[in-house]
Amino acid sequence: MDRKTRKITTIGMLCALAYAMTAMGRIPMMLFLKYDPKDIIIAIGGFLFGPLTSFTLAVAVSSVEMFTMSENGVLGFIMNVISSCSFACTAAFIYKKKHTLYGAVVGLLCGWGCMVPVMLLWNYLIAPIYMGYPREAVVKLLLPAFLPFNLIKGGLNAALSMLLYKPVVTVLRRSHLLETEAPAAKPHVNIGIILVSLLTIITCVLFTLSLNGIF
Repeated sequence: MDRKTRKITTIGMLCALAYAMTAMGRIPMMLFLKYDPKDIIIAIGGFLFGPLTSFTLAVAVSSVEMFTMSENGVLGFIMNVISSCSFACTAAFIYKKKHTLYGAVVGLLCGWGCMVPVMLLWNYLIAPIYMGYPREAVVKLLLPAFLPFNLIKGGLNAALSMLLYKPVVTVLRRSHLLETEAPAAKPHVNIGIILVSLLTIITCVLFTLSLNGIF
């Protein structure tokens, strides 16, 4: 199997995995907002092949999602693509420039930091249409609902991307879908990264529970 065929096959597998995680892994967070983990796979795809791959995965997965499970049609598609790209494409772009563990961490943090204000803006613009609320009502939800949701979502995406990147790359290499010396295999997840990632996940979970009055 040549390099181009391996790349297309790998992207197809990542697309299917991202969709499966969306279909099976949706978790209610607050109000009507639900977390799904597809952006983790989209970010990993970007780390492997660049930000254009993250964009391709985001569009492909969101398109299938629009026709199979979305309740918001084209507007939901637009919001999904913007959310995924603001996180994953940002992370992949920075990692492409700085192809090290440090670059991966900075990229994910910047992706997290980019996604939050971008989604606040787009929820302000689009949410009144698909929610059927007046814009004034949506504005009142930006800080108590949309802001914490996107903070939690970005934190989970960044932490889980760091934890899952190396196992995913290992599986792909053993399946001969990635070259042994592929540049994307350079980042090394050490114990510090694992601990920080787990702490971030625990913090996000506790924050979610507290917002819902459970903890």
